[in-house]
Amino acid sequence: MGISRLVTTIKAMAGPRLERKFWQQSRSYQALLIGLLAIYCLLTSPAALAGSLSKADIERRFGPPLHVQEKLTEIPAWPLTSELEPEGGPVGYVFESVDLAPIPGFEGTPMNFLVSIDRKGNFIDVELLHQHEPVFLGGLGEAPLREFVTQYAGRNLKQQFLIALGAARNRTGPSSDQSFQTTLDGVSKATASVRIVNQSVLGAALEVARTKLGFAQRKQRGPSAYPLPEVHDPVSFAEMLDNGMIGRLRLSNAEVEKLFAGTDGEGVDDEALARPDDVFVDLYIAYLNAPSIGRAILGEAQYKAASERNFDNDHLWWIASAGRYAIVDDNFVPGAQSPRLTMAQDGLFLELRDQGFDPQDIAGPPPLNASRLFGVYAEAGLDPARTLDLALTITRAKGMILPTLTHKQVTLHYTPPARLFAYPPAPTPEWLLAWQARWADLAIMLAALTLLCVVLVRPRWISVDARRLRFFRLAFLAWTLIYLGWYAQGQLSIVQITGAIKSLQAGQGLSSYLYDPISLLLIAFTLVSFVVWGRGTFCGWLCPFGALQEFIGLLARRLHLPRLRIPLDLAKKLEWGRYLVLAVVVGAAFFVPRLGETINEVEPFKTAITVAFDRTWPFVAYTVALLLAGAFYYKFFCRFICPLGGAMSLGGRLRRFAWLSRRPECGKPCQSCKAKCAYDAIEPTGEIRYDACFQCLDCVGIYHDDKRCPVLLYEKKGLVLTPKGVMTAGPGA
Repeated sequence: MGISRLVTTIKAMAGPRLERKFWQQSRSYQALLIGLLAIYCLLTSPAALAGSLSKADIERRFGPPLHVQEKLTEIPAWPLTSELEPEGGPVGYVFESVDLAPIPGFEGTPMNFLVSIDRKGNFIDVELLHQHEPVFLGGLGEAPLREFVTQYAGRNLKQQFLIALGAARNRTGPSSDQSFQTTLDGVSKATASVRIVNQSVLGAALEVARTKLGFAQRKQRGPSAYPLPEVHDPVSFAEMLDNGMIGRLRLSNAEVEKLFAGTDGEGVDDEALARPDDVFVDLYIAYLNAPSIGRAILGEAQYKAASERNFDNDHLWWIASAGRYAIVDDNFVPGAQSPRLTMAQDGLFLELRDQGFDPQDIAGPPPLNASRLFGVYAEAGLDPARTLDLALTITRAKGMILPTLTHKQVTLHYTPPARLFAYPPAPTPEWLLAWQARWADLAIMLAALTLLCVVLVRPRWISVDARRLRFFRLAFLAWTLIYLGWYAQGQLSIVQITGAIKSLQAGQGLSSYLYDPISLLLIAFTLVSFVVWGRGTFCGWLCPFGALQEFIGLLARRLHLPRLRIPLDLAKKLEWGRYLVLAVVVGAAFFVPRLGETINEVEPFKTAITVAFDRTWPFVAYTVALLLAGAFYYKFFCRFICPLGGAMSLGGRLRRFAWLSRRPECGKPCQSCKAKCAYDAIEPTGEIRYDACFQCLDCVGIYHDDKRCPVLLYEKKGLVLTPKGVMTAGPGA
């Protein structure tokens, strides 16, 4: 969608008559309408997000013995095979995160990483392909981000990933324990962005793992259980059958014959027809990782030997059969999979592989025709405490030469006793971890915002004393600059607005904002303040760069630097500059995104606040130039350039209250407040221009102070200030 579409849309929606009326409205309302229509067009235009690499691009990154296969159709991933395992199938998968987890960053565009995992769910590598995060574009640079993603190599998807600054000193290696937590060392000044990185990488990898590696959908059922090692109750085989420790499925010849009724396999088993009541198969299964079951079935010595052989902490089962039919055929190779057995849970099939262990002297069952230990990867997402399905395939052949084969499956549903397991607590959502990690900052912010609300709701006491107001305002602005800005990284930016629109346009929602609790709290407070006080609450009290400009302006006064004066009519025209810059920034973000990333630098917030001037000289020089302009003309950038200020002014039109009190004499003839307003926010007629007001409260103090307000000063002397001059109070006045 281009500019022409926007113009066409405006004309089509308005028509000739409404179009003429549109141009008769005030320019602020024209700008508001155009902005809303632009957002409408952008939200209704399609957005495409897809990876850009080809098979050749992947092959350049993975050399022998690995080979890249053709991209899969069911999921956008390239399988990796190995020369060392020519018959082993894929040993890993490579994919672009944007194809599977396009989570928008703060700029609104998802980052893209090339992720590779092996068949056990271990990360092979994570490589940054593309990113548009403001903090990593010209600010900190991409180097910290590239260093951050190198930490994934060797860690397993079954681990809970935590992010903390300084975690490198306490890093631990990967573990097969599903409840194990692993900590990544975060990036200072980019905590929220790296959390989005983490969600992008993990989200994409889990999609592949669930599709190709059999990982369960943990979102649907929470974390998996683990066996309690201290539970060991000596029980007999018969007791284990009664209490569910051992699962059993017993089928007679007649029951199996019914399975094949109406098929080519019907009536071909002479022995089944002759002795229908005899046992065809007696199938057993037991979960050996639970010590009570493992020790009771295998005995202490065999249980210890099996545990020592289980190097990867796989899930182990004893599976055995008695009767005419066995769980393995004559061609079975120990250490391989049995073609007769299939295991699944929640509809996801699991790789059930023989462990090469033939347990002996199992006391209790009838004579067995097969008794084996089978295992499933610990990383497969299995929950051993929940029901799993063990399917046994029964095959019958009709004919001697090229016989017709008929297959039927019977399923044993097995659920070990719940008392043998414990469930770890559900992993805390990543966004909630971000909030918990910053609870102290949030508490301080809430206290400061509450104090500000009290002052703005009841401004008379704080403002009537000029020294008291000055002390409070300077102290609060110092907190805004030093704590909220430089320390807590709470500088709002126009990038958050353009990013939100782009995220909505792509259908991604605004969940990424949850990872930056400081900014989200500030945004919520600002939206509420629009309705009550207008734009000045944020711009005048909570903008760190605005606070820095204010301090620069005060320093300039102390140094007696000359102050420029611009006539009010000209200042009003120049104030349209911030709306123009806002339109350019928003338009560039959508129509020319690459250029938009550069145009965003019209805001000096990243240079001055986010990275505290730690940037290359052009950015620092530009920021210093703006601050110098503010030294000669009070808050120059805020009033004439700031695109965020333009957006705040539009939002301030939601204000429902004229909360700054005025008297009839204000402006007619009294001009005291207007003359002292540093922001030119008071008209000669006395009205407050809320779009230009920064809520410094100076006019509130003058209004209530009988030493500074001429109206109150004359009233004390029994005089009345009128448009015609000063008159004596009384009936004839």
